[in-house]
Amino acid sequence: MTVRASAEPRHLKGAPPIRLGINIDHVATLRNARGGRNPDPVRAAKLAVEAGADNITAHLREDRRHITDEDIARLTTVKLAPLNLEMAVTEEMLSIALRVKPHATCLVPERRQEITTEGGLDVAGQIETLTPFVAKLRRAGIQVALFIDPEPEQIEASAKVRTDAIEFHTGTYCLAATKGDRRRSDRELKRLADGACQAAGLGLEVHAGHGLDYDNVGPVASIPEIVELNIGHYLVGEAIFVGLAASVARMRTVMDRARAKLRQSDTEASLGT
Repeated sequence: MTVRASAEPRHLKGAPPIRLGINIDHVATLRNARGGRNPDPVRAAKLAVEAGADNITAHLREDRRHITDEDIARLTTVKLAPLNLEMAVTEEMLSIALRVKPHATCLVPERRQEITTEGGLDVAGQIETLTPFVAKLRRAGIQVALFIDPEPEQIEASAKVRTDAIEFHTGTYCLAATKGDRRRSDRELKRLADGACQAAGLGLEVHAGHGLDYDNVGPVASIPEIVELNIGHYLVGEAIFVGLAASVARMRTVMDRARAKLRQSDTEASLGT
């Protein structure tokens, strides 16, 4: 693992474009508050893709508090964009994933009493459970990511269970940035950057998400090893004021601008300017 002295972005020649995944869970939350079919998560997915999303994320929780089985069935049928199914590590969810065959799954910790996912999966403590679970999904042609905190032990364990990718929990960084705690946000950003470097060195694709907004996403999008960001709650909230297409399009622009600056610096460095 390469340890860097600061949270400044590292420049890698040919840093790949960064994908945007839109989580539509809370469109379903609003629908379920009253029942019926509106607002429709599938319509939200269509608008998000038209506005620049590369994939759609939906978390089918065990208690079905927002996304439902019918939502997942419809999303896999219409095929608007690659579907990333967030799910707990349970036999029920494994059975559903193997039946509907989403493009990808992201395995997350899940507790009934939590409001939202509160931290990363303890991969290091569940290697024996996760290894066959991941293998079954991958044998079905489903890409697998593990939602983890940017901790070296968890990254190493993720490689051991032979997952395809990891998704870093960015909540701690985002909370510090929102509170204006520069020292802590810089420290957390460094953890993300160093973790991304470690993971890429182990052959893992690196994603990130949780708590990202227009103000804090730029530094994360500037970490070259991170190739996908998954964002939901903030953009659904912004959609109340500006519309979903506009909120997604702006996030796409902010992310792409950060990546473009990274590439520009990369080019200048290669030219010696």
